[in-house]
Amino acid sequence: MGDNTLWVGVLTAGTAVLASWVTSRGTARAARIQAETTAAVQRADQRRTARRTAYADVIEQAQKMGDLYWKVNDAHAEPDPEVRIDALKDLRLRLRDAYASLRHLVRIVELEGPQEVAEAAYRLRRSTSDSYEALEDMIGGDAGAIERFNECYAPFWAALVALVAVARGVLQDDAVPAAAPAPVSAPVPPPRTRRPWVRRRPGAGGRPA
Repeated sequence: MGDNTLWVGVLTAGTAVLASWVTSRGTARAARIQAETTAAVQRADQRRTARRTAYADVIEQAQKMGDLYWKVNDAHAEPDPEVRIDALKDLRLRLRDAYASLRHLVRIVELEGPQEVAEAAYRLRRSTSDSYEALEDMIGGDAGAIERFNECYAPFWAALVALVAVARGVLQDDAVPAAAPAPVSAPVPPPRTRRPWVRRRPGAGGRPA
């Protein structure tokens, strides 16, 4: 009887230790998965914030350039030729600086991605080239340059609208949270079934009491 009790105790203790080890291992795995999921969500939030800032900076800079384009028309309407040329030259310098800032901001968008937004930002930057050349011709005295300049505004604005649409789509996609993995439950081994110990009566011919 003493031996049987000892073995039952040993088996029970061993089962408890095994179950505890398996449970601890499963809990650690679940904790690791949860930590990885949280880190992934944080990285996605940081990426979305960086992209949103980059996109907004380009759009804002392009709108500043659009305001300068309108000022070119006002300057060109100046009746005094000397005042007109001076005003156009000043706007040329301001547009040159604005373009340098736009080019820098577009580079940041190209780094942040994705590819479709980078391409849209590049097309926006390229759409400013013809208007600058037309402004140079205006300063040089080309009478038809103002018409060419105004024709450049529609493609520029269309490129800006296209960039806004693509950027909005990307940011909306980035805002969709990734599905978190299902929690992992630790497999617990079934308890061992204890066989009933039957005490035999001495001298009863082996029959149970």
